[in-house]
Amino acid sequence: MTRASRSGRVLSVGRLYCDLIFTELPKMPTLGEEVFAGGLSIKPGGGAFITAAYMAALGRHVSLVSALPSGPFATALMAELGASGVDLSTSEETPASLDPQITIAMVSGTERAFLTRRAGPAVPKSFEKAVTGRDVVHLHIGELATLVEAPFLIEKARMAGLSISLDCSWDDAVLARGDLAELIASVDIFLPNETEAERLGISEASAPPAPLTVVKRGPGGSVAITHEKALAAPTRPVDVIDSTGAGDAFNAGFIASWLAGHSLEKCLESGNRCGAEAVTRVGGASDLPDLKALAVETAS
Repeated sequence: MTRASRSGRVLSVGRLYCDLIFTELPKMPTLGEEVFAGGLSIKPGGGAFITAAYMAALGRHVSLVSALPSGPFATALMAELGASGVDLSTSEETPASLDPQITIAMVSGTERAFLTRRAGPAVPKSFEKAVTGRDVVHLHIGELATLVEAPFLIEKARMAGLSISLDCSWDDAVLARGDLAELIASVDIFLPNETEAERLGISEASAPPAPLTVVKRGPGGSVAITHEKALAAPTRPVDVIDSTGAGDAFNAGFIASWLAGHSLEKCLESGNRCGAEAVTRVGGASDLPDLKALAVETAS
């Protein structure tokens, strides 16, 4: 079953991080020990940006609503942000008085761990104007923590006639809250990974928390769960270099296909292929190729 295509711009809202990515670790660090990485990269990160960058590579018009880096991290990140194809005019510069937002990503084989510093509000004031843009049709929220902090995103998006997608992203404090059910149920698509889904009690045998809930299973593919059915799709095996941002890349492929009116099977295929593309490169959205052909292939 297909839906009507929705052409227009996507807004991707959430925090933008400076990702310090340590790769080729012989093992994960433990207290009292020092581990030496084989590689280090500095990349723009955060679910909102990575999803937006992949959407742009797929040929979708997309704007990032976030706080842009300032100070020394602006020098390190702005060139790559500008080259991503993502519209940054709806974002704002971070005040110099705030700490930088940094994520340290540690990658050892297929294992990964993160240490993150958040600073300032997740949603800049520029969102109020951006959400009313005439060509905007969809809002993607990069982290459940962003929606918890700014629940007004739902009302503003619905008033503007937008559909809404939401990534989960691991956060112990957020996932322990007792008021998540209503928030998650208010979006059209919820996109947790397998670990997050388990923590939230999501399964194919139970009613989905959002009308369309898509669980990302990494090398195990993905499964879409609606009130009527559950549909699983495998992914192709690839050599994993860095799995940072793979789930956010999946989001872009799935949402772009969903907005194009494709079947759930095609949406899952598109998401899986974007996720597979992401793990073959260091950084969540670095030096992306033109993925428009991928969008055409999965639609055929």
